[in-house]
Amino acid sequence: MSESGSFSRAMPFAGRVAIVTGAASGIGLATVGLLHRQGARIVAVGRGENVNALAREGIVPVVADVTQEASAELAVRTATEQFGRLDVLINNAGIIINQPVAEMTLREWNQVMAVNATGAFLFSREAMRPMMAAKSGAIVNIGSYACYQSFPGIAAYAASKGALAQLTRTLALEAIAHGIRVNAVGSGEAVTNITNTIQPDGQAYLAEHGRKAPVGRAAHPDEIAEVAAFLASDRASYIVGAVVMADGGMSVAIQ
Repeated sequence: MSESGSFSRAMPFAGRVAIVTGAASGIGLATVGLLHRQGARIVAVGRGENVNALAREGIVPVVADVTQEASAELAVRTATEQFGRLDVLINNAGIIINQPVAEMTLREWNQVMAVNATGAFLFSREAMRPMMAAKSGAIVNIGSYACYQSFPGIAAYAASKGALAQLTRTLALEAIAHGIRVNAVGSGEAVTNITNTIQPDGQAYLAEHGRKAPVGRAAHPDEIAEVAAFLASDRASYIVGAVVMADGGMSVAIQ
């Protein structure tokens, strides 16, 4: 909260600094835009050069691979050197493959786990250091309804999101004593580029698959970003260790 003990609903992140991974597109891009409009200064992390297009006042892009320890160190160092602090981490970077277990290579399994789970561990561990010193902070992991439900072909993705959910819960218990809240968003099908590597038209596939949700449609990335921003804000000050489902009802429906 602010020094007056209240927060600004219009600019809840005024004076705050955030790191967002997977920032170049989809949910990450929507989250960068929302947090920036609400006053945050941001280190936007992406694995490709396209993240550099986000550069503007208050947004510093960093090209980095979230599976590498040095990338987490670079992102946190950039935040503290450029902006003097770190208040929020949004672990959004994620990939998916469509491969039955019997046909999956160890390399494919490891890559999905490395990006979706290990990357969140590395960035959380590094972000905790300045947050612990400040006795304040918020970490939000972008998870999936696949931590509860699954279907053939996504074993690696579902396992990685299950791991991310449990990382969220366990880290939340460790971090809250230091004034740091850790939560996750259990995202449903959002129309992003994540399936472009496994589908001819990834966004169209997700839009169609999202029709299976009780709400009858896929999410727009902005809808998931709104939940992430809420969890990172002072408005969610009593929420700790939660996986907040924003999946159109997928996790409660019997498929």
